[in-house]
Formats: sequence, C-alpha cells, structure tokens
Amino acid sequence: MPPLPSLFQVPIEPKGSITCTQPSQRVYLLTFDSPPDNRLTPDFCAAFVLALDILDHRSEKGVVVTTSAIPKFYSNGLDFESAFKSNSFFPESLYPLWKRLLTYPMPTIALLNGHAFAAGLMTAMMHDYRFMNPHRGFLCLNELEFGASLKAPMSSIFRQKLPNPNTYRTMVLEAKRFNALEALQEGIVDGLGMVPEVLNFAQEMKLGQKATSGVYGRLKAEMWRETVGYLEDYVGSERVVEEKLQEEVERQRVAEKRVVEWENSKSRRVAKL
Repeated sequence: MPPLPSLFQVPIEPKGSITCTQPSQRVYLLTFDSPPDNRLTPDFCAAFVLALDILDHRSEKGVVVTTSAIPKFYSNGLDFESAFKSNSFFPESLYPLWKRLLTYPMPTIALLNGHAFAAGLMTAMMHDYRFMNPHRGFLCLNELEFGASLKAPMSSIFRQKLPNPNTYRTMVLEAKRFNALEALQEGIVDGLGMVPEVLNFAQEMKLGQKATSGVYGRLKAEMWRETVGYLEDYVGSERVVEEKLQEEVERQRVAEKRVVEWENSKSRRVAKL
C-alpha cells in the first residue's frame, strides 16, 4: 500500500512531527514521530493539541485515530526533566492535552502500535477506544518501579474506564506488563489489530456519524466528570495531596511515639522479672 498523502503536519521541537493523513472517508490518522520514544514533553503536548484543533476547526466531523511512527513505542510516558523542572507542565501542557482528548467532539481511537508505559498509557486511556498491535508491545503503569506517585486524574481515569477494579490493582500495585491478549481480556483495549482493523471497527460502529449532532464532546465531559474536574482544578488537586502528605507525616510521628512507648514498657516488664 503506497503512503497516504499528508493533509497537514505539525512540528514537534526539536526534531519530531505529527502528520495527519486520511486513510478512509471521515477517518483522520494522526501519526506522531518524536524520537526516540514519543515522550510527553511540553512541545509534544502543544503539537498534539494543535493537531486536534486543526481537525476540529478545519475538517469534516469524523473519527480521529492516533498512533506512532516509531514501531517500538506508542509513548514511553513523561520526560521527567521537562515535566518537573517547572510548575507549569501539568496545568499548562499535559492536563490541557488530556482534557482535550477526553472531551474531544469526535470519536477518538488510540492505536497502540508498541509499548505504552505510564503517562503514555494514560494518554491512550483519554481516548474513547483503544486498539493494540497483537504482535508487539506491552501496556504498563510502572510508577511503582521508579518511585513515582499517581496524581488524581492519572488514577481516576482508570477507575472510571476499566471494567474490573482488580485489573487496576494489578496495574498499580504489581506494575504488571500486559501483552495484547491480556489487555483485551481485561478490558484495557477494545480490539487487536492495526490500521485495517481500526478502519473496520470504525465502519462497523458507524463512528464517523457520531459527531454530527454536535453534542459528542459534551456527553463525554459529563461521562468523565470526575477526571475532567481533576484536570481543570490542578491547584485544588495538588493542595489536597499536600494536605494528605502532611497528615501522613503527623500520623507517622504519632505512630513512632506509640511504638517507642510500647518498647519502653516492654523493657520495664522484662527488668522486673
């Protein structure tokens, strides 16, 4: 199959891009290529939002499919240096992208051609549907392995979308890597395949017609109200986290005091004997 002509391309600094093609009527394929592994940098997020805006404002309503030009990775998650060197990354880069995807006024499908780890998997979860390459890649929340906590919307999206809470427990507390068949069985993805299978799915589900009434995005905003609220109120969510951390520090102090008192009383009883 010859390469599809590009509808437009959005650059990702320093050396990447998002290319939009149209493999079928009313189906738009956004392919991101940001070597080596499509990390979610501020430039990546801004380019992604712009590509979605261009389709929303300049194209006929249809279906948006996102995938990667890098065979090994859909996305390997956050770039920690750029994510945490300023306080603006989450409220001004990552969360606006996630909210745009979660409430987008057309159906969205994440085509996971390779690995989707941590925030890369979370980005896929912000789509309406997910398809996975049956022959390559794992899905994983590996925060446990590198000592990172989950922010409120990072957790709530899985609580809202996964059919079985035990699956999320396994993802978070065991950092399990799910292959394609396991991901399908657990309801993390909706189907297996690549572009032809996604096109068949979109046609069978008549997804290209779903956005024409004009309420698709508003319906999703209400469906996922909890996560949308966290994405909109970054300051409030972070304040709650900080309060919980302070409460935990105090709890630990009180608990240590109780343990010391118990140890001292035990020593006194032994001394009497």
